[in-house]
Amino acid sequence: MLFGLVAYLDSVKARDPAPRSRWEILLYPGVWALAFHRVGHWLYKGELYFLARLINHLARFLTAIDIHPGAKIGRNFFIDHGFTVIGETAVIGDNVTIYQNVTLGGTNPAGGEAGHRHPTIGDNVIIGSGAQVLGPIHVGDRARVGANAVVTKDVPEGATMIGIPARSTLLDAQDYAKNFVPYGTPCSEAFDPATQKLEILQCEIEQLRKKLQEMIDARDEGRRDRA
Repeated sequence: MLFGLVAYLDSVKARDPAPRSRWEILLYPGVWALAFHRVGHWLYKGELYFLARLINHLARFLTAIDIHPGAKIGRNFFIDHGFTVIGETAVIGDNVTIYQNVTLGGTNPAGGEAGHRHPTIGDNVIIGSGAQVLGPIHVGDRARVGANAVVTKDVPEGATMIGIPARSTLLDAQDYAKNFVPYGTPCSEAFDPATQKLEILQCEIEQLRKKLQEMIDARDEGRRDRA
């Protein structure tokens, strides 16, 4: 158990350069929220629902992070800063990073049946601050969800999603994500979280330029055909 904890703290340190030691990481609200969730989820699986929810409410009070005890979470999950909501039927893979103010939310169940109504997040996914991932959708491995994006449809493996509603950028995550990329919203390897809104606008401008060029090419080709 000790070695597993050390490995987890090291995985957090690899994604966040701020802490100077593992002891400092132990003060992170995201680390405490995950620890409470492990206990709550164990109780939930044992059908001790009231106790599981009690643990959940205590964790939310202490950390400002609300993880339903029914959610399934893999290894090395890291919530940076907090204020995050994760629903009951959410499934989260390994090495996932979520920034502040993210919601993994559900949709209204049809006919009153609970069912699977929250997202499934693949391995090595990064979800930027303020993003909303809603409904029983699947976010593929290595995908990036940019800051403030609203995702309501499946995300392909390795894609980078930005905007409302979220759409894929021109960049594929496998082309640039050789190392960890903060906030999941890069247009270049020199991405700076302090200028993330500018980076998102640059991505959108690139898309518009590409579409405009395609329209010009199509027009020119139509003129040549008529000539």
